[in-house]
Amino acid sequence: MFKRLAAVIFLIFALATLSFAQTTLTGAGATFPYPIYSKWFSDYHKLHPDIEINYQSIGSGGGIRQVTSGTVDFGASDGPMSDEQLASSKVKIVHIPTVMGSVVPAYNVPGVKEELKFTGEVLAGIYLGRITTWNDNAIQSINKGATLPNTPIVVIHRAESSGTTFVFTDYLSKVSPDWKGGPGKGTAIKWPVGLAAKGNEGVTGQIRQIEGSIGYVELIYALQNKIPFGVVKNSAGNFVKASLDTTTAAAKGAKIPNDYRVSITNAPGSDAYPIATFTWLLIPQKPADQAKGKILVDFLNWMLNDGQKETTELSYAPLPPEVASRVKETVKALQ
Repeated sequence: MFKRLAAVIFLIFALATLSFAQTTLTGAGATFPYPIYSKWFSDYHKLHPDIEINYQSIGSGGGIRQVTSGTVDFGASDGPMSDEQLASSKVKIVHIPTVMGSVVPAYNVPGVKEELKFTGEVLAGIYLGRITTWNDNAIQSINKGATLPNTPIVVIHRAESSGTTFVFTDYLSKVSPDWKGGPGKGTAIKWPVGLAAKGNEGVTGQIRQIEGSIGYVELIYALQNKIPFGVVKNSAGNFVKASLDTTTAAAKGAKIPNDYRVSITNAPGSDAYPIATFTWLLIPQKPADQAKGKILVDFLNWMLNDGQKETTELSYAPLPPEVASRVKETVKALQ
């Protein structure tokens, strides 16, 4: 009798555990913040073993498409959604800034040990296909003392719709009239030259493999793969290296609108890194599944408190305190 009762109790417990384990949230989008999101979702699962958050790192464009069509519980993007995208969405979307990061020009130029400098005009010239060798005078003149080879520049860009592309081309459009009047800015553009690769991971892999290459990637990808990346001239005329401090500096003085859709590329400030950005989670204001909506709100609150403490170890800058305070109030309204 006792054995049968114990078996029944065990079965009930097992079924209850299985039921809890089936609470799964799905998200998709930006590759830019994937390293920190992956850590956050894993850490949150450790605190709540009955909850899993599955995230597909497919690019910002894919994340926007999936969340606006209602096929995922949340999306993610490094480029804020446009007015047109918001208007056409099946669900009302709220932008929740999560961290700040920087896009860096990473390169593979054998024999060059110096840290290369770039201006916006030079980067635009390279991606327009007008600067084609590493010893071009436009590059050499701002890298005096460096011995640059007469090696063709192999341009690498993203293949899919990408928030990292939006940030990079937003910057180029601000510093180069030719770029603004040509390819312009967007998550997906018509590239004048270059090889395409998927995700920050793909661009990083191509740079590592191809000598003479250059590509734009989020800072953590360059650091983790030990790929050299250049310092970039900012709006104050200073050459600045991407770091936690210089990324944070880009947000100082920025006017953050109520919906948090803001660009901080080419920001003012002597120490501001010029290709910096917020990145956003895209949250349906009224989720189809209310239970999942409550879990998502709980995760956001955890992210804004405990999660922010984990950002620096992966070379992301935490939200400025004044922004984090505002976002907490926005999250309350989701409940």
